[in-house]
Amino acid sequence: MLLAVDNGNTNVKFALVDEAGEIVQRWRIATDARRTADEYAVWLDQLLQMEGHKRSDIDAVIIATVVPRALHNLQVLSQKYFGIDALVAGREPVSWGIALKVDEPRALGADRAVNAIAAQALEPGIDKIVISFGTATTFDHIGTEGSYLGGSIAPGINLSLDALYNAAAMLPRIAIEPPPSQSVIGRDTVGQMQIGIYFGYVGLIEGLLGRMKAEIGRPVKVIATGGLAALFQQHSHLFDRVEPDLTLRGLAKLYANREGGA
Repeated sequence: MLLAVDNGNTNVKFALVDEAGEIVQRWRIATDARRTADEYAVWLDQLLQMEGHKRSDIDAVIIATVVPRALHNLQVLSQKYFGIDALVAGREPVSWGIALKVDEPRALGADRAVNAIAAQALEPGIDKIVISFGTATTFDHIGTEGSYLGGSIAPGINLSLDALYNAAAMLPRIAIEPPPSQSVIGRDTVGQMQIGIYFGYVGLIEGLLGRMKAEIGRPVKVIATGGLAALFQQHSHLFDRVEPDLTLRGLAKLYANREGGA
């Protein structure tokens, strides 16, 4: 089986992918660039055993990371505990295989390129906007043939909430959740914060989507991913589909399409 690793700014996601390209298990751990290969191995080995798997079941590892400092320890994990040289997304033999039509292709986050690959596999032949809710919220335009054509970056909702809490002495830390009603006139501090955070973010999504669709000028499919995508899913007019495992599926697709692969 393939072990796909998506190393984001907030979490590292691990997934076991079978020969058919289907995800059979998934786990996550908080991102810490100082975490050693040995620490990863103890944690991952226990999870594998709990689900009835062994380390010997894994015959390939592929990694996408937006945290360069964390890559080395993940490569050591693969080599030391699985006896495998990990493939790194964007490097031979798993180069992107799609056109990155931006001014600085090397500066594009690996997760965004991998998401483009997965989005193209899901919705070929039509323009796509991929919204990824992570540490930042990214909006990416994927063309009809799968080319990455650009996008925009907004502060993530957790970043916005933390900034509000840290900068305002009288405001409490609150959970990210929809307000109890559709009213946007709150009657207490927590309710007003929920309204501002939630509906303010809905407004940001609606505004950027509207502008991007107008600029593209053709039919567009909107695909949402990331941990908070489901939070906004009830606003069904925003997304055509929600794909929580989009990046992991993109890694599986990238591995399947590797040079010299099957």
